[in-house]
Amino acid sequence: ARGTGSVLVISAPSGSGKSTLVKRLLMTVPGLVFSVSYTTRPRRPGEREGKDYFFVSEARFRRLAAAGEFAEWAEVHGHYYGTSQRQIRRAQTAGKDVLLDIDVQGHGQVRKRLSDAVSIFLLPPSFLELQRRLRRRHSDSPETIRRRLSVAKREIRRWREYDYVVVNDRVPRASRA
Repeated sequence: ARGTGSVLVISAPSGSGKSTLVKRLLMTVPGLVFSVSYTTRPRRPGEREGKDYFFVSEARFRRLAAAGEFAEWAEVHGHYYGTSQRQIRRAQTAGKDVLLDIDVQGHGQVRKRLSDAVSIFLLPPSFLELQRRLRRRHSDSPETIRRRLSVAKREIRRWREYDYVVVNDRVPRASRA
């Protein structure tokens, strides 16, 4: 039987400050748990298995997708990402609210499979600020930044598909919204 937990989806273009906002929400909202996604991308320094992601091979990811394990999955920047339906159900049954950090492709799938999910689209204050944030990272090549900005333009056009839109000009204010 389904518990009382809600599902909250946050999507945003790369560089909008989503990761920072998600961390703050998890620290400040009682009973909110993070849905750890599966991914085929390599682990970055400081990331931990089972906390940041479940890092799997492409073959294992494809097997999980074929078995219907994912509430949503997508290919993003050449890597696969997926959200475990079982993990969401387990948290909801325990009365926890579940936070999903997924892209716009995944959001469309979640809308079909989890119709009661509440979705938020996070926007940077401006496209210029988004460019500045991506360049400030110093971890991406100019080509990668160009590709991320191109994807961001397409994603931003889909803001109307979400229940709420929050402009992330300052994280403390955005986390209260």
